[in-house]
Amino acid sequence: MTELPAIVRHLCDDAAVFPPGLLPLPAAIAAHRGHQRSAYAELVGSFVLAAKTLEGPGELLRAGTSKSHRLPLAATVPGPTHIGPALAAAENLPVSLRALEVSIPEDMAARELVSTLDATCAESQEVNVFVEVPRDERRPAVLAALSGTRYRAKFRTGGVKAELYPDETELAAAVVAAVTAHVPFKATAGLHHAVRNTDPRTGFEQHGFLNLLLATDAAVRGGRRDDLAALLAQRDPAVVAGRVAELDEKRAVAARSMFVSFGTCSIIEPLTELIDVGLIPSSLTSSIGEPA
Repeated sequence: MTELPAIVRHLCDDAAVFPPGLLPLPAAIAAHRGHQRSAYAELVGSFVLAAKTLEGPGELLRAGTSKSHRLPLAATVPGPTHIGPALAAAENLPVSLRALEVSIPEDMAARELVSTLDATCAESQEVNVFVEVPRDERRPAVLAALSGTRYRAKFRTGGVKAELYPDETELAAAVVAAVTAHVPFKATAGLHHAVRNTDPRTGFEQHGFLNLLLATDAAVRGGRRDDLAALLAQRDPAVVAGRVAELDEKRAVAARSMFVSFGTCSIIEPLTELIDVGLIPSSLTSSIGEPA
């Protein structure tokens, strides 16, 4: 295993079974194990799976998990009341539950959200809990409620429709709000490339995960929303990669303490792009390959 720069360690959560990847579970688990054994293993975070999959333990067992090779898991749940069943199911499976990613019901107030999480997660202090923050008027109240708690935020940065992608100003405001409230966050969906781009197939404007890292660094150092929006809008790979390379260890650690990770349906694509822009060693190209 090659030691990677702090700015990219465990940056990529493996969401291979989700769109647009939709890799069958056995193949996705086999690939994840290959990533764990590779020279670039430090890039890889948890394996993301919908909690409902845990209800059919036979599927996970047939996919090749075992007590000696527990799957490092982040489970997505549709609401706080589903956490208990997910925790119970995980206890009986060959997984190491690292995180829960929880959606908020439209009729649940922010205060009720935290009290419900406290009640359902009291016995699982070692599991990180990410709350998907709505892209509407509830966002300030949700982030305020999460501030000072063990709970983290999850921001949706894209999807299968153009309107699911927040623009630079909206995403910048979300990052500033989270950092100001001292709420670490992860991102999900839409971060298909390292640098801001227009998808040639769909025409969607897509954020770059390196842009988001730079925006987070700026927010940690007191940057304003407009400063972050400009960083999120930067499309020149050389400029973006150059600025990331300039981050020293202290700034990298501070930025990553806030921007924890992002979900990607392909570990190989961000790996390849990080190599292409010179942020991780080109020698890792020899270890690239999705296991069969």
